[in-house]
Amino acid sequence: MQYVSTRAKNNVVESAQAIVKGLSEDGGLFVPSEFPAITKEELLAMGDMEYSDRAAVVLSKYLTDFTLDELKEYTAKAYARFYDDDPCPLVAIDEKTYILELWHGPTCAFKDMALTLLPHLMVASRKKIGETGKTLILVATSGDTGKAALEGFKDVEGCEIIVFYPSEGVSDMQKLQMQTQAGDNVYVCAIKGNFDDAQSAVKVIFNDDNVKAQLLEKGYKLSSANSINWGRLVPQIAYYVSSYVDLLSSGELNYGDKINFCVPSGNFGNILAGYYAMRMGIPIGKLICASNKNKVLTEFFESGKYDINREFYKTMSPSMDILISSNLERLLFEISGRDDKAVSELMNNLKTNGYYTLDFDTFKKNASNFEGGFSEEDMTMDTIEEFYDENDYLLDTHTAVAVGVYNEYSRQSGDNTPTVIVSTASPYKFPQDVYNALTGQYIEDSIKAADMLEEYTGYEIPEPLQNLQSREVRFKDVIEKDQIKQAVLNAIKK
Repeated sequence: MQYVSTRAKNNVVESAQAIVKGLSEDGGLFVPSEFPAITKEELLAMGDMEYSDRAAVVLSKYLTDFTLDELKEYTAKAYARFYDDDPCPLVAIDEKTYILELWHGPTCAFKDMALTLLPHLMVASRKKIGETGKTLILVATSGDTGKAALEGFKDVEGCEIIVFYPSEGVSDMQKLQMQTQAGDNVYVCAIKGNFDDAQSAVKVIFNDDNVKAQLLEKGYKLSSANSINWGRLVPQIAYYVSSYVDLLSSGELNYGDKINFCVPSGNFGNILAGYYAMRMGIPIGKLICASNKNKVLTEFFESGKYDINREFYKTMSPSMDILISSNLERLLFEISGRDDKAVSELMNNLKTNGYYTLDFDTFKKNASNFEGGFSEEDMTMDTIEEFYDENDYLLDTHTAVAVGVYNEYSRQSGDNTPTVIVSTASPYKFPQDVYNALTGQYIEDSIKAADMLEEYTGYEIPEPLQNLQSREVRFKDVIEKDQIKQAVLNAIKK
């Protein structure tokens, strides 16, 4: 399987190169040259497999530089780090609604599904292409990616990692997780700005020849652990496939029956993985993209216009507080008929004018599986309380956005297709807001809020989040957003 850039189809690389590079030199994102198929026989055979083996089979369709045995070794090691036996259990809420829990990993967020595996893929890819220098992983995070990437890459041979996060744009628990990160090859820094500021600055660095030359002098080449890196995105396809297999195995679906997924999404990588699963042959009816008050994606799916010229809101679902959804570029590439010139023009319009507009009729025809919806803050609070009262199930603030959007979609459309709500984080990563939703009381201290939430609900605090307050705070730096480039250069000099 070869990979091409969304902005230059003649820029072709193998999968190992795509993983090590992270981002194409032309600024585009790497995508597979074709969509591999997954057969009925393969799906049915997965029913008897552990999740790690299912993931290896899906990965083998895309990462043809690797043998199946290699991939099984990496997935086994990655998912052995999860604190529950099943890395992504599918929980039935009623006869047609399910919750796919993706937060049983070392940082209690769905990013662990990919970022426990990416370091293995990165190290192996470096060897396959003969890379002898160091790889510098640059990450912008809206909360969960940063900690998951730090945990995944800590003390990984040949790699160093720098994470930038918005100082006031993540939850207290997310911030504490990053500030206390262990590892000799990690650096964490807050910025005065939002996630889009951090992400844009990191992308600029990837395309700055002067910075890359200075890094190369010190023996570093850049890569990314954000979902712009194909090695980060491809593991996420596996859990969409696996959840369908689970429903087949339990007899709740017959092969060929359609299923919907509702996904809380900010950077569009998670739901895009569902689109790739659909293109492989998983019979997905609708991919419902759930946004919070920063509803740029909702309006895009309603109008065909993507416009970031709007107010940015800080919400109780901070990992979705994003206006520039990087992975949407990959979808644009597909629905435009893989027209790299058209994608380049759209991205230039976004950079120059802050918006782009698609022909709506063509867009709806080529993206007919997508629906959009959003949840205001009050609606998210109400959803957490009502869902707990009705189902004795505790939602985090992001999953609550998806549940609220799905309820509204179901009511308006009358669509009774079995639906999987993709749950992206433990509620204990956002204990203040979850406890407030249930009791009407806001506890300023996140550790105290977690303890009170546990006492109130009986839901145990996950092991990775226990005793955070006793860990050493190692990273306290806060910089202006225009200082990110210099911070990278200063970090490598140290």
